[in-house]
Amino acid sequence: MAEFAPRPVVISGPSGTGKSTLIKKLMDDYKEYFGFSISHTTRKARPGEEDGKDYHFTTRDEMEAAIDRGEFVETAEYSGNLYGTSKKAVEDVLEQKKICILDIDMQGVKSVKQTNLKPRYIFIRPPDMEALEDRLKGRKTESEESLQKRLHSAIEELEYGQTGAYDVTIINDNLEIAYEELKGFLSQDIAELKKEKYRKR
Repeated sequence: MAEFAPRPVVISGPSGTGKSTLIKKLMDDYKEYFGFSISHTTRKARPGEEDGKDYHFTTRDEMEAAIDRGEFVETAEYSGNLYGTSKKAVEDVLEQKKICILDIDMQGVKSVKQTNLKPRYIFIRPPDMEALEDRLKGRKTESEESLQKRLHSAIEELEYGQTGAYDVTIINDNLEIAYEELKGFLSQDIAELKKEKYRKR
């Protein structure tokens, strides 16, 4: 019988929709089935963030050179900083026979669609723009300028989310309900991986 090869999962949506919280819950509950592709970024680390765990923090020069060498699945520029998913980050997870989670924005999704990765696409959206603005303000990490940039980007991402680019859209109004929907969408893949691990015992 052919071995089950897990498809990567792209989780996207505007900043402030709770993507990171949902991903963390999924990773905590199913850590033997999911692996997170750690993105590269040229932005400075926020308090509590660790290099190699939250992001691979790097310089613009180093990252641009790696992009030129074709080492990235997708890259995007956001608020003056580069972000990207390296091919190695995805391969590291897939080699462990885990479902690789990519937390990327709209630009990244468009780039991944040009590759042969064939992931499942999940869009996380806020109940409305007002709720999103409240969440972003609540972080207390945004200047007024960066807040407005994020809100402007959110409008574009929400419009893109309605184009049929994603396999499923989850509205994160209530975290527990959104999490159950996320688990439900991925339940078949989790079940297949469970069977695979059981067969190998």
